[in-house]
Amino acid sequence: MPELRPDGRQSETARAVQRGVLRHLALAGLAGIPEFALVSGRRADILALGPKGEITIIEIKSSVTDFRTDAKWPEYRAFCDRLMFAVPLDFPVEILPQETGLLVADAFGAECLREPPVHPLPPATRKALTLRFARAAATRLAVLYDPDLLRG
Repeated sequence: MPELRPDGRQSETARAVQRGVLRHLALAGLAGIPEFALVSGRRADILALGPKGEITIIEIKSSVTDFRTDAKWPEYRAFCDRLMFAVPLDFPVEILPQETGLLVADAFGAECLREPPVHPLPPATRKALTLRFARAAATRLAVLYDPDLLRG
């Protein structure tokens, strides 16, 4: 089967964290999609869908500078039940906001150091995000089988 290629926007550290978080999510029974486009025009680093339809956004921060220069992460709250940060093992986690969950990760897995508070989405938002998730997942799977599918 063909392999997805990195999109080139991420650092090596961010790619390693992403891989570890996706592995962690799969083992926990959640399905994750990296680089998920939201209707706001923002792109969530990872959007995860749980078995009961719960939606989690995981924002990857590869460095202190990456965290301090990012002012967009609070906007993700409107698109998820739970908001988390995922960082590399050597990240100074004390600088991250307490009102979010926390994962530390490397390329082989992740560990949850802090569960995020739950802020249930309105039903209509949940339905729209779930449908968007399903369509994105199906499209990405189709492109794996036919890399020329979306070229026009």
